[in-house]
Amino acid sequence: MDDIFVARVMSSPVHTVSPDTLVEEAAQEMLDAEIGSVVVVDDGELVGILTNTDFVKIVAERKPKDQTPVSAYMMPVDVTTGAQIPIADVAESMVEHRIHHVPVVDDDGTVIGIVTTTDLASYLSRFQPASV
Repeated sequence: MDDIFVARVMSSPVHTVSPDTLVEEAAQEMLDAEIGSVVVVDDGELVGILTNTDFVKIVAERKPKDQTPVSAYMMPVDVTTGAQIPIADVAESMVEHRIHHVPVVDDDGTVIGIVTTTDLASYLSRFQPASV
């Protein structure tokens, strides 16, 4: 798996929202696109991520969803990856940090995709090891 790179399994283009997008709008985008996260970008800069897990907290707190911006619930992005990183390295990092979504950035830090546990599982389900 050291020769399989993130570019081969990542989802692209990535769905992005701005920090002032309302959580209700972000939720609708996630439902419409059948995705588990949106990347939060401000003037092209990666500033956070909002995942389906965050919506548990949003619902539990019962704040008016039509007035709450994504920035109130987004998580900072502590882990990113590049397109030419082996997927084994990314998977190890995801386990280590207990995360399910890793934004893929280019050399300038621009978000070009996202790799998720679903992307990795999908790739592995199609992977057929060579006969011994």
